[in-house]
Amino acid sequence: MAVFLTKESKVLVQGMTGAEGMKHTRRMLASGTDVVAGVNPRKAGQVVDFDERAVPVFGGVREAMAATGADVAVVFVPPPFAKAAVMEAADAGIGLAVVITEGIPVHDAVAFQAYAAERGTRIIGPNCPGLISPGQSNAGIIPADIAAEPGRIGLVSKSGTLTYQLMYELRDIGFSSAVGIGGDPVVGTTHIDCLAAFEKDPDTELIVLIGEIGGDAEERAAAYITEHVTKPVVGYIAGFTAPEGKTMGHAGAIVSGSSGTAEAKKQALEAAGVRVGSTPTETSRLVRERLAAAER
Repeated sequence: MAVFLTKESKVLVQGMTGAEGMKHTRRMLASGTDVVAGVNPRKAGQVVDFDERAVPVFGGVREAMAATGADVAVVFVPPPFAKAAVMEAADAGIGLAVVITEGIPVHDAVAFQAYAAERGTRIIGPNCPGLISPGQSNAGIIPADIAAEPGRIGLVSKSGTLTYQLMYELRDIGFSSAVGIGGDPVVGTTHIDCLAAFEKDPDTELIVLIGEIGGDAEERAAAYITEHVTKPVVGYIAGFTAPEGKTMGHAGAIVSGSSGTAEAKKQALEAAGVRVGSTPTETSRLVRERLAAAER
């Protein structure tokens, strides 16, 4: 099994004909993703050859969905046009929109998140690496070769690079799905959404939660774990050495006074029974210990 993305998912790429869209569409296809369409109003009617796969370009999302049955959109549209692209996908009835674009203004993100929610479209991102269900499908920019085989771990992370590192360090165990939710102040799919999905997934035995300084998402996730999650959860929080008031990497990763600190997040998670590593490598070790204990 997997969450949100399966081998049956049919993917269209908004911005496919741009440099980043072309590069990552090729990578998605190489990893087995069923990319069925690109969308670019200026290049409608063209066909783009990716090695042995020819992908048609449509003028709009609704047209692409009608012609191909696409149910997932991956958005590589530049920041000034990303809001319109996501709203177009939501208007067309896409089930899942994966917004890779970085640098989208917060007020645009707020607007398209609300718009999509009203129309039943799940948003992952923005400013995220996307998600992968190894051996099934890969929507975004996660390198598929770091954990090529499906496995027993579900991963949800604010950080793209930490997603990659944990997947690499635990590649011998493998992942049911790994979801990079993004590190902007406003994101669509949350830690809690992923925890709920992994809790229901019969093939996920353990959940890894990666958070970072800023906001209270991890504290809210801890409260949810206490009430609703029965599977073991291992966590990692990035930013213990971050100086107060300085944005660290992601737009949402900023500590203000006592709010949003790594220590506060760690304490909340540990109070919920989550073992929290001090480094990514220690986090990997904790995962192995929890899985081994469950097998005894």
